[in-house]
Amino acid sequence: MHELEVLSTWVINLDRAPERLARIRAQLTGLGLPFTRLPAVDAQRLLPAQRAQLDDSTYQRRHGMTPVLGELGCYLSHVAVMNAFLSSPARFALVLEDDVILRPSLPAVLQGLVAKADRWDMVKLSAVHSGTPVAVADIAPGHALAVMLSRCTGSSAYLINRAAAQAYLRQPGGLLPMTLPYDHVFDQGWRFGLKVRLVTPTPCGHDEQIASTIVAPPGASRKFHWTRRLPAFAYRLRNEAQRLAHGLGQLLREPRRT
Repeated sequence: MHELEVLSTWVINLDRAPERLARIRAQLTGLGLPFTRLPAVDAQRLLPAQRAQLDDSTYQRRHGMTPVLGELGCYLSHVAVMNAFLSSPARFALVLEDDVILRPSLPAVLQGLVAKADRWDMVKLSAVHSGTPVAVADIAPGHALAVMLSRCTGSSAYLINRAAAQAYLRQPGGLLPMTLPYDHVFDQGWRFGLKVRLVTPTPCGHDEQIASTIVAPPGASRKFHWTRRLPAFAYRLRNEAQRLAHGLGQLLREPRRT
C-alpha cells in the first residue's frame, strides 16, 4: 500500500470564503493530494451550545486579554476535524487551514513521516516561532523531524495520528472547553501524553497576504493593562518550563538520529 493511502487530508474552510478554498484546492491538486473540505464553524453563527465551550474567565487569566469569537470558531473547527477523522478509516490526518502555503516538498515529507510513524503523534508542518528544534530523524531530503524546546505557535498545517485525536477529544482535561487559542494548546505534549514534533524546515508556511478571518471588534485593545496580565505571565512562565522539561525528556527517549 502506498504510504499516503492511509492518510486523509482535511481543509478547514468557511462557507463564506470560496476564494480561499479555490486557492488551496489548486495547491493540493498540483501536489497530487486529494482532500475533504470541513465546513468551518462560523463565529457569526455560533449556537448557544458552541458559545458555552468557551471558558471566558480562564482564557482571560491565562492569556491576559479578552477572547474573540473568531478564535472559538477556529478552535471548534479543529475539534470537528478530529471527530470526522476518527469516524474515518484513515490512520493519519493532515489538517490544513485554508490560508496555508504548501511547498513542493510536502508529499515527500508526508511519506517520510508515515514511514516513521512510531516517532510522533502530532507533527507541526508550519510554525510562527522557531520552537528551538532539535533534529532527531531525517524524513525527507533537506527535512528532519525535531523535538521542540520552546514555543512554536501556529496551526495552519499539522499531521496527527488516531491516538492524538483520541487524547485531544476524549481524555479528561482534553481540548474542551477552550481556555486559550487553539495553537497555544494542542502542542502541549506533556498535558496530553503525546509525542509532539516539528518538521524543520517546515514544508508549509503562512500566507501573510491573506486577511485573517479572526478579527477583533473595533474599540479598545483586547490586551489588559500589564498589572492585570500578571497571572498570564505566570502561566506562560510555568508553561514554557513544562515545555522545556518535557522536550528534554523526549530527547532522552529518542534513538540515535537516523
